[in-house]
Amino acid sequence: MRLGVNIDHIATIRQARKAREPEPVAAALIAELAGAESITVHLRGDRRHIQDRDVDLLRQTIGTRLNIEMAATPEMVAIASRVKPWQVTLVPERPEEVTTTGGLDVVQHASAVRATVSACRPAGIRVSIFIDTIPAQVEASQLAGADAIEINTGPYADAPDAAKPLQLGLIRETAERAAALGLDVLAGHGLNYINVQPIVALPHIIELNIGHSIIARAALVGLDRSVREMVALLQR
Repeated sequence: MRLGVNIDHIATIRQARKAREPEPVAAALIAELAGAESITVHLRGDRRHIQDRDVDLLRQTIGTRLNIEMAATPEMVAIASRVKPWQVTLVPERPEEVTTTGGLDVVQHASAVRATVSACRPAGIRVSIFIDTIPAQVEASQLAGADAIEINTGPYADAPDAAKPLQLGLIRETAERAAALGLDVLAGHGLNYINVQPIVALPHIIELNIGHSIIARAALVGLDRSVREMVALLQR
């Protein structure tokens, strides 16, 4: 199973002081050398952490896949079309949230999602959609023309131990449904060094995107070690 490392919080530290360091590009290169197979950043409308210059530099510098999380808006489509990352992941975005709190409602926003997917095609950009474990959202993602889904594992990560098997079952069913429709299946949100292995054991999921727990551990043991340790946990 591939590991995608989200480096948003490297930029969060930098933006806390409006300084020049730490440099997200440097973090991305360390993560790649430690075994990450993609680098994820969320270019938010409010630019609270990742900035436009970061995505430009990452696209020019990293040797693996660049995945930009973004809202399905004309502004973000224009940026993606210029930068040409390997993939964009469509996510909901609320100004008041600390981090993404749930999946994108593809059913409700079908026309905007379809338009975004279509607009990314001329630039050769793959499109993934971050969704909750709801069958209709899987089907709507496939109808919108997405290449992949990323299953929101937040409810599993946040659930008490007694409720984790139920959430794990929903993730399994969502992955099976998506794979049957021809979608690649990714997953992420709230995963850490303790709760990740039951997700790794599920079939059909080919990549996990993990950020906060890796960067938090990196503050104590270093980024190279924290990525290597997570890569080891993802080996089936």
